[in-house]
Amino acid sequence: MPAPMRPLLALLVTLGSYAATAAPLPDAGPAKLPRWRGFNLLEKFIFAGKHEPFREDDFRLIAKFGFNFVRLPMDYRGYIVSGDWNRFDEEALGQIDQAVAWGRQYGIHVCLNLHRAPGWTVAKPAEAKDLWSDAGARQAAARHWAMFARRYKGIPNKNLSFNLFNEPSGVKADAYLVVVKEVVAAIRAEDPQRLVECDGLQWGTLPVPELIPLKVAMMTRGYSPFQLTHYEASWVEGGASMPLPTWPEAGGTGGTLISPAKGALCHPLQISGALAAGARLRLVATTLSSSAVLTLSDEAGKELWRQSLSAGPEQGPWRKNALDPRWKCWQAEGEVEFNFTLPHPVKSLTLRVVDGDWLTLGLLGIRASEGSPEAVARLTPSWDQAPETLCYSAADPSKPKLGVPHDRAWLRAQTIPPWQAFAAAGGGVMVGEWGAYQKTPHPVVLGWAEDCLRNWQDAGWGWALWNFRGSFGIFDSGRKDVTYETFEGHQLDRKYLELLQRY
Repeated sequence: MPAPMRPLLALLVTLGSYAATAAPLPDAGPAKLPRWRGFNLLEKFIFAGKHEPFREDDFRLIAKFGFNFVRLPMDYRGYIVSGDWNRFDEEALGQIDQAVAWGRQYGIHVCLNLHRAPGWTVAKPAEAKDLWSDAGARQAAARHWAMFARRYKGIPNKNLSFNLFNEPSGVKADAYLVVVKEVVAAIRAEDPQRLVECDGLQWGTLPVPELIPLKVAMMTRGYSPFQLTHYEASWVEGGASMPLPTWPEAGGTGGTLISPAKGALCHPLQISGALAAGARLRLVATTLSSSAVLTLSDEAGKELWRQSLSAGPEQGPWRKNALDPRWKCWQAEGEVEFNFTLPHPVKSLTLRVVDGDWLTLGLLGIRASEGSPEAVARLTPSWDQAPETLCYSAADPSKPKLGVPHDRAWLRAQTIPPWQAFAAAGGGVMVGEWGAYQKTPHPVVLGWAEDCLRNWQDAGWGWALWNFRGSFGIFDSGRKDVTYETFEGHQLDRKYLELLQRY
């Protein structure tokens, strides 16, 4: 028996009598994941030079409240020695062993995840090597997962699974497949039956059906609309300038417009709604790559307005101009405003970049006439999805609206069908992360969360809230608009807990 296995097996033997009294966990396989319900626990999420052990009380309370799943996002730097990819720290690994054992004790499925893996992270700083293109990083990641497979061989899939890499982005499906195939082979060389889940591409939002033959399940995300879930989040670019979210709401959409030179990435931004002659449009451009020609056309395709923009060493109207060494082109940032008056009535309008590279619009405003109230839509950077149609309505002239109708049906249409297709093709699905940051108004969080939960219940999917304790969670979230209940030394958001328990 390999030495690293002995501490874990001793723990499991010691806890065996407790395991017998815990609620039985459902069987789990790659083609159909159970409807697990639980939380992400963050002790090893980011390594800051100190080993933070998981807490038994979290497992106890999660089970007490009726949940049966934890995902453990981990930073690999916290279980290696002195930054050496090939040397593992038994003290840190022992703390992970303990979490796996507590999962068995309390009837909770434990899902291990590498939030930072050799060669990949969504956090800062970035890794020095790139997992998707560097053979050394790929081999190191395979070794790490093989180590866990060897360490936990024989623990049933209903108790333990491996979620390989957190939220891959900037990588194509074929390159992702190469890495997953190598890592899965390394895992199954040690433990042929181990259940593996892979996050979707584009930060967990896009299923990858090419993975189904590898007999792996997939995890999606529940962070839509992003302006609601990450309102005023300090680590998000532009978070401080997001508008106060409501739910349901007339939400914004992606504002990145890309030239036809980029092929399938080129999508227009459309505005639907009757506007009379003299209506005023206001556009605010926030980012420009190299150059772009922006046009506005009516429903007949007639061009009404054209504007050429360029980035370069001259500051021009932009706050910042810088040469991006990655793409060898100039990029400009700022808030550059354009105004336009419609010469005739229209039923719809289309904005598109017809030449150059790309630009991002941060805001679009419409006034029915000079001096009338302005309807405003906030727009966000978005490369991976076409902008949704913005709907303009002046049914109440004093409060005109502009945006994408965001409600439960919109959530379902945006997030469910692609993953249902993946499930129908033979892949298991669950929501590995979801939630809303502490600055989003609490009534908004509860209304939005219930719509998410109803959709996932209808789809038969499990979920794991980010997090249990902390700014997205039910304990100690720091929300200013919650009447907390003191519960075993924590501040409990009872309304949020009871909502989760219903689903």
